[in-house]
Amino acid sequence: MQSFLSTIQIKVNEKIYVKDPETSVLGKKIVQESVLLIDEIGFDTFTFKKLGERIGSNESSIYRYFENKHKLLVYLCSWYWSWIEYKMIFKTTNIDDPKERLKRAIIVVTEKALDDQTTAHINEAILGKIIIAEFTKTLQTKEVDQENKEGFFAIYKRVINRMVSIVNEVNPDYPYAKSLVSTIVQGSLHQHFLTEHLKSITNCNEPTGTTDFYLNITENILG
Repeated sequence: MQSFLSTIQIKVNEKIYVKDPETSVLGKKIVQESVLLIDEIGFDTFTFKKLGERIGSNESSIYRYFENKHKLLVYLCSWYWSWIEYKMIFKTTNIDDPKERLKRAIIVVTEKALDDQTTAHINEAILGKIIIAEFTKTLQTKEVDQENKEGFFAIYKRVINRMVSIVNEVNPDYPYAKSLVSTIVQGSLHQHFLTEHLKSITNCNEPTGTTDFYLNITENILG
């Protein structure tokens, strides 16, 4: 897995940033430290001023990479879903049985993220926590329709549609493949949130509980 991911380069829609943070040491530091700071204080209280103080740089230098903190969060989410997509491709390539491919894809999108040593400047385990807590804030905005037109959520939708195509192989007659997969992907984030904060209203409190839950749903629905 590490050798595979070390050969790929994660691409994010260039409309999301002012300058690609992957092209400089400072840009990578902004991304790296923003992940850590958002995890520590939450996105609502996160500011570029606080990030600048943390990295020892002027606030203005961060604006040279991102127009605002919303765009930064969209960038981090896009990066995460691109990473998930590469993992899914790796796990499902050369697997002939569509049921096995679907199972592997579900595991990828529902399991808790672990840090990937091949991406030194981003801790995926911590970024995964941010996705669980903050991802809906990139979608539930007044600008969502325009941002969708500009392709801000293309990678997220591509992950879902890759799984939809597998569901259609497993059961071509099932009429709700898109709704099923989007529920699995988005619902798994919610279940992870509940296991962290509201354990009494979920049955997914075991380490693999969320994955097992969605595997069970899929098997019962698709047969």
